[in-house]
Amino acid sequence: MKMFEMLAMAGQTPPGTEQDPRAGMIQMIGMFVVLGLMFYFMMIRPQQKQKKEQENLMKNLKTGDKILMSNGILGIISNVKDKTLMVKIADNVKIEVLRTAVSAVVQKADGESETAKS
Repeated sequence: MKMFEMLAMAGQTPPGTEQDPRAGMIQMIGMFVVLGLMFYFMMIRPQQKQKKEQENLMKNLKTGDKILMSNGILGIISNVKDKTLMVKIADNVKIEVLRTAVSAVVQKADGESETAKS
């Protein structure tokens, strides 16, 4: 029983001494700063990095690249336009899709495999 009483008293200030109210405020601000940094490094920074990689992927699309689109269709780029791509998905079948529909480059035009890198 004495152990529980000692633990309960450990968090309290001894009688006659009072804590500085500014110390509690500084401690609270410090906790918010730490939580803010954790939030940044766990949530915001990875999303920014992923967005930058996706933009880089869309900029570097070339004719002959084998791509995987977000709907699961594999195809080969036959023509690159400003905002769209002509993609060959079968013999004599070409579709026009937005650049944003590309989720990954499976194989570059020069034969180098992109999926092996990532």
